[in-house]
Amino acid sequence: MKKQQICILGSTGSIGTQALDVIAQHPDRYEAYALTANNNVELLARQAHRFHPAAVITARKDKYDELKSLMQDLPDVKVYAGADALEQIVEADPIDMVLASMVGFAGLKPTIAAIKARKKICLANKETLVVAGELICGLAQQYHTPILPVDSEHSAIFQSLVGEDSNEIDKILLTASGGPFRLFTAEQMARVTKADALRHPTWDMGAKITIDSATMMNKGFEVIEAKWLFGVPADRIQVLVHPQSIVHSAVQFRDGAVKAQLGVPDMRLPIQYAFSFPERLSLQGERLDLFRHRLEFFEPDMQKFRCLQLAYDAIARGGNMPCIMNAANEVVNRAFLEERCSFPQMADVIAETMQRATFVKQPTIEAYMHTDAEARRIAADLLFNS
Repeated sequence: MKKQQICILGSTGSIGTQALDVIAQHPDRYEAYALTANNNVELLARQAHRFHPAAVITARKDKYDELKSLMQDLPDVKVYAGADALEQIVEADPIDMVLASMVGFAGLKPTIAAIKARKKICLANKETLVVAGELICGLAQQYHTPILPVDSEHSAIFQSLVGEDSNEIDKILLTASGGPFRLFTAEQMARVTKADALRHPTWDMGAKITIDSATMMNKGFEVIEAKWLFGVPADRIQVLVHPQSIVHSAVQFRDGAVKAQLGVPDMRLPIQYAFSFPERLSLQGERLDLFRHRLEFFEPDMQKFRCLQLAYDAIARGGNMPCIMNAANEVVNRAFLEERCSFPQMADVIAETMQRATFVKQPTIEAYMHTDAEARRIAADLLFNS
């Protein structure tokens, strides 16, 4: 069997490191062809020494010399730097699939380049579909490029739909843990700290996504993703707060039947399923024991978690509004992590940015770039003047 060559965009992040564990469990099937990182060139170099890819790339040009020095004892591994290098590496002929696991807007252009190169896309970068879902889906159709979801919720929906062919979806049931502040009052949420928000009750994720989970913006992003991935309007995508994170999501069909995918919180499973679909491979790890878990479901509080409502508002408006929302969220997320704004202030700044930024009904890729820059400026000014 020919080994599948994988390019991991964001190999030093939570998804990337777990993807490398999947590759390590199946060395007869998969090889890491290219590994990329933003800042963490030390970990990138350690990964390269273990997996011996053909190339490593840092998005930061100022990190090139440091990475090159760390790689000097592996002369056969090419070293590149810069955003352009990320877009170029995904086009390499030997690559069979690209795991798009970079965090944020920066993942958009490399993913577009991979789609145009007709590489199988294993999509873990939420912002790609949040910002430019219509454009991405159009390109995937044009270039006949498969996009397989890696997010646990969207993988669960995808798995629930296997074998259903053209059976009509009545509703998507998108589960959410509720984050660490599910039972907090508004007064308590006003006083939460960065340390509080980074203590997620069930998932081990990077800092940015963990904060988005605490505000439930992450779930809003996933509503938008689900709309584009599965062709279901947002008003038929229902968010269910499920603190145990055992039911990863479900689909209700027009006859009332509900199919769900269950499992322990382990991102390696959806990563591996995207790699191996339609085949299921063995995976080392904990198994679900339903005797040990009760399953609870609650409605989300859209007033307490305003970011979730803002996401529904953005997709209802359409155009570049989700791009505006995402850019503002990236700014306030970083500001909260740097302790420059309060937890409730994040939603305030996002909402105000959505009011002020220029709306474009049918944006091009150039318009998305302009929108992203404009919304970031507005959000930063709002934070500075608050």
